[in-house]
Amino acid sequence: MSVSGRVERRIRRDFPGEGFAEQLLRLLEALPEVAGYDPRMLGSERVQAAVVLAARGSVRGFVDAVQLARLDWRDLLMAAGLAHRDWPERLDAELGPVVRRRWWSRRSS
Repeated sequence: MSVSGRVERRIRRDFPGEGFAEQLLRLLEALPEVAGYDPRMLGSERVQAAVVLAARGSVRGFVDAVQLARLDWRDLLMAAGLAHRDWPERLDAELGPVVRRRWWSRRSS
């Protein structure tokens, strides 16, 4: 499952060291499969963002957050502050708003 563009940008910002971002992106992409349960939720932008936010810029924190998600994604949401109704607003505040492309803004080839 792919990582959302907003989450990828945040990973690249928080983990600028050479090769870190790519390794962490692969780890996050593999999460739904390796966890062995609820792949739809584990592949969601909400859980992806929770891993990044809970990590707070620490590679060790990122790995710990992935481990927590493998045990119970709901605990991860609590740890990252994304367990309550305001989670969409919190995501926008942390990652920036979702940019939706309009069909008429696409250039024809």
